[in-house]
Amino acid sequence: MSAVIDILREAETVLPDDVTKALKKAASEESSPVAGEQLAAILKNIEVASGKKVPMCQDTGILIFFVEIGRDLELDFRLEDAIIEGVKKATQSIPLRPNAVDPINRNNSGNNTGNGIPDIKYEFVEGNSLKITVAPKGAGSENMSAIKMFNPTEKDSIRNFVLETVLNAGGKPCPPVIVGVGIGGSFDKAARLAKSALLKKTDDMDDEEKNLLKEINDLGIGPMGLGGNTTALAVHIKKAHCHTASLPVAVNIQCWANRHASVVLGGDA
Repeated sequence: MSAVIDILREAETVLPDDVTKALKKAASEESSPVAGEQLAAILKNIEVASGKKVPMCQDTGILIFFVEIGRDLELDFRLEDAIIEGVKKATQSIPLRPNAVDPINRNNSGNNTGNGIPDIKYEFVEGNSLKITVAPKGAGSENMSAIKMFNPTEKDSIRNFVLETVLNAGGKPCPPVIVGVGIGGSFDKAARLAKSALLKKTDDMDDEEKNLLKEINDLGIGPMGLGGNTTALAVHIKKAHCHTASLPVAVNIQCWANRHASVVLGGDA
């Protein structure tokens, strides 16, 4: 439980180095004075949050956990219970804004837990260690994400779908954004691929991703939607095999605060 609290505090208060580096690079290359001011404010925000150990955004997000469990690992406790209890404690101690509400009556649980929340995604891997990654996801960016079930013959339309999703989002997800794209799988698998793609390093892009990033930045939306050179910091694409009759594509947009932190427990790690 203490490890969960620790990574939550780190994720909410300290932006990963690769994201900060990408923001600094964008600021150094920005030609628009207004956009430059926005990027400078973002970088100052990051500095203050880290220095004072306070959340970098008032929207501390819905808490998404990616858990990798070694097949040879033996646990003497229920992992889900430990994560939930850690979230409850962290909500009070960091503190985090209570964001988890019933979808219909909107009653707030008050502790960022509830039916299906936190969202915990499990994956079994080789070894005997346990890796827990938390990625807080704010509503401003999440609300601008999209999914579409394409006909398999429409693969050439994927690029336009990604561009249209970013264009329609405009300044709402607090750009510069990171764009995760999931291609293939099932309806829900595509969305999970897109979200997990956001965990990749910002500079870890192949030529396909770099070309799409350039096209997104050519849209001119810019930091906070006020125009400029940098609408996105990175584009990451993850793919999976899918049914012969379908082509699911999901676009998960993340704001500039691409928050995540991990801990590895046990094993030889």
